[in-house]
Amino acid sequence: MKKKPVNEMRLELDAKSVNESFARYAVSAFICPLDPTVGEVADIRTVVSEAVTNCVVHAYRETEGRIYITVSWDDSRRVKIKIKDKGCGIEDLEQSMQPFWSSDPSGERGGMGFTIMSSFTDKLTVRTAKGKGTTVTMVKKLV
Repeated sequence: MKKKPVNEMRLELDAKSVNESFARYAVSAFICPLDPTVGEVADIRTVVSEAVTNCVVHAYRETEGRIYITVSWDDSRRVKIKIKDKGCGIEDLEQSMQPFWSSDPSGERGGMGFTIMSSFTDKLTVRTAKGKGTTVTMVKKLV
């Protein structure tokens, strides 16, 4: 059974690298009433950074766009983070989920974003449509 959120926030940002740290801190500040451990905060900051960076680097590629972030938590301390773009979409989702694979032609990216997101959360879901964008949903249950 799906639990009703106790609290929810929405944030909309330009897809610019300068906004990555703000998104990371905004989400971690939002979950503070749950009194998360230092490790839990670090995990959440990391996955938000990875997802937002994916939007900036891959989704809009040399164009401008927006990043849409929704975060909620329920009375069981389950945090749900949804990060969405309306960019190019992911050409081959299965391939992009593989460690060390990156669509960045410069070769400067490590290709570990989805692997990190999956490792630091309890559930990762990625929905994408070519030319319409990508939504990454992550769930983490706090102790």
